[in-house]
Amino acid sequence: MIKQELLDILACPKCKGAVQLTERKDGLLCEKCQLIYEIREDIPVMLVDEAKPVTSACP
Repeated sequence: MIKQELLDILACPKCKGAVQLTERKDGLLCEKCQLIYEIREDIPVMLVDEAKPVTSACP
């Protein structure tokens, strides 16, 4: 699990806005860009090219 201290300093690499943990705690959501950055092995993958649009990430 990602520590709150890390969440407090992380920002969206695209817009530099705040990110928040998804409900399933499997990614970081940027509401402004509508992108989810996946968390793999407790490490957030903060690459714009690997981010998923919110619409495709939701069932």
